[in-house]
Amino acid sequence: MTVLSIRMIGDPVLRTPAAQVTEYGPDLARLVQNMVETMHSVRGAGLAAPQVGVGLRVFTYAVDGEEGHVINPRLTASGGLQADDQEGCLSVPGIGFPLPRAEEVLLKGFSVTGEPVQLNATGMLARCFQHETDHLDGRLYIDRLAGEDRRSAMRAIRNGRYSDVTLDTVSKRSGNVGSAFGMKASLPGSQGAGA
Repeated sequence: MTVLSIRMIGDPVLRTPAAQVTEYGPDLARLVQNMVETMHSVRGAGLAAPQVGVGLRVFTYAVDGEEGHVINPRLTASGGLQADDQEGCLSVPGIGFPLPRAEEVLLKGFSVTGEPVQLNATGMLARCFQHETDHLDGRLYIDRLAGEDRRSAMRAIRNGRYSDVTLDTVSKRSGNVGSAFGMKASLPGSQGAGA
């Protein structure tokens, strides 16, 4: 297995909707294995294929003891909103903000071998599924921010030594990057862990 490079904000692959997987086989299995290895190496809660430069509808996850992958996911939200919880992203390191997400989701898709997968999730796992599905649609969590949080995020990215944080994260990511789900916000240049 191989640890893959994680693409950072500014890379066009993160803003391009991913294509449906049409072929199941050894190449797809290798991609999923490498994504799992990469996700674990950076202590991530999830990882979408576009984050490693692959424009396919695939993501992996590891939240609260639940771990797996989904190919061609379809997500249905139900119920109300969960309490705003801290959210961050491996592709937007160094910042995190509270973000409302649906409390409960139903995820349908396929395994790496093409078998149907159906998962109900609440809480942090539901948040992860929504976050990763957004990646597959070419959307980052910062796009969902509003008001002062959005302005703060954009300021941090635009003006706050963001390129230095990105380079630092890339060079040290295995040792100090986490998923940022549930972590305190940290702006570029602060002592907090990247996301």
